[in-house]
Amino acid sequence: MSTNVARVLVCLEEVGAEYEVVNIDFQAKEHKSAEHLARNPFGQIPAFQDGDVVLFESRAISKYIIRKYKSAGEAADLLREGDLREAAMVDVWTEVEAHQYNPALSPVVYECLIYPAMRGVPTNQKVVDESLEKLRKVLDVYEARLSKHTYLAGDSVSFADLNHFPFTFYFMATPHASLFDSYPHVKAWWERLVARPSMKKLGATMAAAAAGIKQA
Repeated sequence: MSTNVARVLVCLEEVGAEYEVVNIDFQAKEHKSAEHLARNPFGQIPAFQDGDVVLFESRAISKYIIRKYKSAGEAADLLREGDLREAAMVDVWTEVEAHQYNPALSPVVYECLIYPAMRGVPTNQKVVDESLEKLRKVLDVYEARLSKHTYLAGDSVSFADLNHFPFTFYFMATPHASLFDSYPHVKAWWERLVARPSMKKLGATMAAAAAGIKQA
């Protein structure tokens, strides 16, 4: 269910790596155990281990995965590090996702899906309306960008695009998914992304989680 874990998993799937998911029991406070804190000192998820490499923070973990498998010749250059200009565009749109897109979109997911089911708190419509207004302005920028390029950093998929998957997927399970219909280039971009095998695989599990949240 975790969007940050999903960000890492989609990168693992994109590069074709073998991996194991270890679930954490939050009710039993396993995330605050000494064992978990040794992997993530903030007591959060994800925590990642690859041999003697231990990492936390989903975007950093994802970049590590992409770099490792790119050097092994097993993945496309999702960071574009072979080209300074293209790498800069990946960085720009990765930052845009973190600081513009996600802060506008994620409150809608929390208010419409997560808080009502997980905390028994009714949706705060004022927060939703304010967030949707912010999101419209962000999507205006995306629409302009994607009217000129197939993907955010250029004409092939990159880490910048993959970053958008987890929260956008859950947003599409809210009553406000139709907002994307007003942005045809953004909608087409999203449809290209969710058609990727990595996102189809993870999406099946996440859809079940979203359905469980709605029913709770």
